[in-house]
Amino acid sequence: MVASSVASPLCTWLVAACMSAACEKDHRGKSPSIFQSPRWLRRKRTLAWSGNLGGGFVSSLYGSGIHGLMSSCFAFEPCQEYYNSRGLPFFGDNALSLFGFKLAPVNRRQRRMNKAAHSGKTMAVAVQPEKEALSKKKPITEKRRVVVTGIGVVSPVGHNVDEFYNNLLDGVSGISEIESFDCSDFPTRIAGEIKNFSADGWVSPKLSKRADKFMLYMLTAGKKALADGGITEDVIKELDKAKCGVLIGSALGGMKVFNDAIEALRVSYKKMNPFCVPFATTNMGSAMLAMDLGWMGPNYSISTACATSNFCILNAANHIIRGETDMMLCGGSDSAIIPIGLGGFVACRALSTRNSDPTRASRPWDMERDGFVMGEGSGVLLLEELEHAKKRGAKIYAEFLGGSFTCDAYHMTEPHPDGAGTVLCIEKALKQSGVKREDVNYINAHATSTPAGDLKEYQAIIRCFGQNSELKINSTKSMIGHLLGAAGAVEAIAAIMAIQTGWVHPNTNLEKPDEGLQDTGMLVGSKKERLDIKVALSNSFGFGGHNSSILFAPYKDV
Repeated sequence: MVASSVASPLCTWLVAACMSAACEKDHRGKSPSIFQSPRWLRRKRTLAWSGNLGGGFVSSLYGSGIHGLMSSCFAFEPCQEYYNSRGLPFFGDNALSLFGFKLAPVNRRQRRMNKAAHSGKTMAVAVQPEKEALSKKKPITEKRRVVVTGIGVVSPVGHNVDEFYNNLLDGVSGISEIESFDCSDFPTRIAGEIKNFSADGWVSPKLSKRADKFMLYMLTAGKKALADGGITEDVIKELDKAKCGVLIGSALGGMKVFNDAIEALRVSYKKMNPFCVPFATTNMGSAMLAMDLGWMGPNYSISTACATSNFCILNAANHIIRGETDMMLCGGSDSAIIPIGLGGFVACRALSTRNSDPTRASRPWDMERDGFVMGEGSGVLLLEELEHAKKRGAKIYAEFLGGSFTCDAYHMTEPHPDGAGTVLCIEKALKQSGVKREDVNYINAHATSTPAGDLKEYQAIIRCFGQNSELKINSTKSMIGHLLGAAGAVEAIAAIMAIQTGWVHPNTNLEKPDEGLQDTGMLVGSKKERLDIKVALSNSFGFGGHNSSILFAPYKDV
């Protein structure tokens, strides 16, 4: 209603420039009114109309604002629609006008007097938007495709991608007794602990002594991904560094560095590591890697508990899709196998206590599973815009199709009872990436070996994909444990390597499938299996109800 009351009076009175020849004549030679422009300004007028309107019609459209438009001897005559209205209702009777003075109320008598004062025929020039301009749409631009051109991994079963995946295919477990500290008083004494790790050649010795292991894992995996992708020092010099970014997250950050600082503080603050705060923050690994490379594009970290890596990968891909970057290092890293980390999860009653048989402790979907096993490590992907990758002749592992995030909005640690958040996440991921559900024939599940989580995820998968005889599902955690914020990236690497090799790794320790599973035929058995993957889905979920799903497919040059 307000719009309709404003449109006509405001357009015709203030903008449409209603002009009267008689008004022009009546005011010639008379003393200037408060609305007339000074002599020096009148000289700047431009004649706007001629021909049909006659020589007496003069437009004084000078100045850059409406105030300028209003000045000069009442050159604008209100149109009939203005007289029929009640002025400018949307300003209110006593409101300030656009010109800085108040609009006095206009009654019927004043409107009649205004009409009588001007004898010329008024003409309203309405300003209408061009139909062509309204209907004109932005040109449709082709979506930028994102591919994986480099992989870096540090894990309990290997520190390069081939060793890592070959061990998974062979069913090799990286879970063993914890050796980095005395945990004899803990009910859980096993983990997917990295035994032999060296950052030599990847990280400077000085930084290696100061930094937390989560950062060392991240820097090493990140540089390995670059090397794997053929990004040498010479190539780096040729890159547009403003269009290269780093987005590697962590669930818990530098817990060891921070814990050591607390212990030092018990003696004196003077004993504290001056780097304890920056090296404990989750973003510092990405920042240090960018400093090393000189990459000036997007650089930050995301922390969404155990869903961290997938959030980082999807956001990194979106930077490329939007044209903000051409290349992104992305993934996750965590190292929390220290007393405070182990003790925290023990207090949550989330960990397996199968200490006598570590390699068989992580057993997703098995009836005898009793909790997850902590792991540590880092996984980093080098994502690249397709044409950029082709131009430099890069090896392409797979194409990133898309993904999605959702939230259960239900419980801090427990999954939603009916799996609503998981189902929504998978459905949104399929829709966003334009993938048909029947084309997904491999899922690397989040399955952590917890009683509730495994079953709820499996049921959600069945709801989304039905009884698809071609679909195969496995869990990398059965061999390496739960790498927390790094889990999603390391498992995405497993999915990408399955695409590359045509082999999916086994589900170790799945001896007695849970009775709640509707169809165990979709679960990969105790041995690796051949699979021609069309589309691979990788799930990651985290405390807080964070859900994430990402999709990869074999690269096809279409």
